[in-house]
Amino acid sequence: MKRSAVAAAAFALALSLPTAAHAAVQPDAPVLGPEAAVVPQVLPIGVAVSALPLAVEDRTGYQRTSFRHWNAGDVPADGCNTRAEVLLAEAVVYPEIGPGCTLTGGVWWSYYDDREVTPAGALDIDHMVPLAEAWDSK
Repeated sequence: MKRSAVAAAAFALALSLPTAAHAAVQPDAPVLGPEAAVVPQVLPIGVAVSALPLAVEDRTGYQRTSFRHWNAGDVPADGCNTRAEVLLAEAVVYPEIGPGCTLTGGVWWSYYDDREVTPAGALDIDHMVPLAEAWDSK
């Protein structure tokens, strides 16, 4: 398993486990014993981020070229790479799909600046955490 996948899995696991920060948000929550099933929790982003452990970062061995850019997507024959698939999945107004998965029309909502965005080329589909940062934080 690549380090970026490990980092992503660890991050998802960290958010799914009960934490002291979560107990502070829900003081009446029961204390679970080791035999109890862990139920994923939905936390406010500030609580989730503050619950992440702090550690010394290490970029030893990181090379950007070790990570592929966009792959061929779920159905390589349709011409839609992962970027296009994300755009299609998150469209507020679905775009037309042309030859080679060229997207025209369509509208997307930007959570970062609270506005609609069009055309698709005006959007960046990227990592929420840069690869180098995820690598450093292993």
